[in-house]
Amino acid sequence: MGKGRLEAFSDGVIAIIITIMVLEIKVPQGDNVAALSPLLPVFLSYVLSFVHVGIYWNNHHHLLHAAKQISGAALWANLHLLFWLSLVPFVTGWMGENHWHPLPVALYGLVLLMAGVAYYILVRTLLHAQGPNSTLAKAIGRDFKGRISVVIYALAIGLSTLNVALAIGLYAGVAALWLIPDRRIEQHLPAE
Repeated sequence: MGKGRLEAFSDGVIAIIITIMVLEIKVPQGDNVAALSPLLPVFLSYVLSFVHVGIYWNNHHHLLHAAKQISGAALWANLHLLFWLSLVPFVTGWMGENHWHPLPVALYGLVLLMAGVAYYILVRTLLHAQGPNSTLAKAIGRDFKGRISVVIYALAIGLSTLNVALAIGLYAGVAALWLIPDRRIEQHLPAE
């Protein structure tokens, strides 16, 4: 099966997710800096989520670029990932509007955790379809960053009831880990 439709559909869904997130930021009632102050948690939540969704989009692109074929299982695994990513605008808005109360922060982390698990499943599904000696298998390797990200999300969820700032710091730390360019796939693809 070709991968063009899967890429196009995923790109469209991710673009809509980002659009929904920005539309959730309400215009303040006032024309001074003080009117912006209550929006700071909302805006910072948006920035954190925008970075996470952007990282998924970037890595999803590289992942599918390295895949030569797509199985039916990969289509379902991709939908599973998109389901969790589609919940990011909701938990982002809830977390920001409630000024990072522990429960919304924990639910935000749960959605990030499940998106991480879904991405891991998608990677494994694509690896199965490509075979153990494929370019994708060589590029992914042991996938330390993917595995440690899920562990950090789980840790942050547990910490959210004790220390919200630390939990959000861990969510941001995972984003920072992935912002460091991951050249695994690019290094294994032939120059085009």
